[in-house]
Amino acid sequence: MKIALTGATGQLGSIVVEALLASVSAEDLIVSVRNPEKAENLRARGVDVRHGDFDKPETLDQAFTGVDRLLIISAEGDNDTRIRQHKAAVDAAVRAGVGFIAYTSAANAADSTLFLAPVHRITEEFIRESGIPYSFLRNNWYLENEAGTIQSVLAGAPWLTSAGSGKVGWAARADYAQAAANVLSGEGHENTIYELSGKPITQEEFAAILAEVLGKDVPVQQVDDAAYADIMLGAGVPEAAIPIVVGIQQAIREGALDVVSNDFEKLLKRPLTPLSQGIRELVEQTKA
Repeated sequence: MKIALTGATGQLGSIVVEALLASVSAEDLIVSVRNPEKAENLRARGVDVRHGDFDKPETLDQAFTGVDRLLIISAEGDNDTRIRQHKAAVDAAVRAGVGFIAYTSAANAADSTLFLAPVHRITEEFIRESGIPYSFLRNNWYLENEAGTIQSVLAGAPWLTSAGSGKVGWAARADYAQAAANVLSGEGHENTIYELSGKPITQEEFAAILAEVLGKDVPVQQVDDAAYADIMLGAGVPEAAIPIVVGIQQAIREGALDVVSNDFEKLLKRPLTPLSQGIRELVEQTKA
């Protein structure tokens, strides 16, 4: 059985590769990457490295040839670009005769108010319409997304948010990667939707865990969206990115990431990595 994935040199994909190599032979693993030279280390380990560019569909036809099970990791960029690229990948999978697609989607993608959700909702529909058996991995929120805020706290700033009492199902990126690897290498996942969420907690609860890790108080500063935007702009966030960071806070406040599910533990066949452990590792990386 040939297993392939896109985005294999990215933050999530690189961890999925390592998780797969722990359970499947390198000769059964294919990676589709835009820049093959960045995956030479994988080629040296016996992985089949292929050129696959979402903006060049003809490369995807070759990259997906002979693939039984494919993980499409959502691309980066603006919504229109991502939708176009995802459609190209799904169409190429159909032409190549891929037997199964797993896709990294977003929490509660069908109904979410998160500004990222339309991309995932539309991509899920592309995959359904393709007729290829699928599994939608609706990832909640990566713990690592908070690295910048944790760094600010280490520098003496409060935990800044406009998310109010909204909850987030944070989990470590490595857990999301392992879940994806288990779906790709396992059986019985055809036409499934997995809501992959940690236990939803508030900003205050997250800050309390961070405080315990740091051994010091971490005050939480709740502001409105306008103040949050001004502070982020003053902190150096590019003006074009302000609507994105504010939109995330707004979506959290509206409950977009407040998803209660035990799908994660089912796929991992173990408890999630404790947030305290993940935060401790992030702090150590920041200090390194």
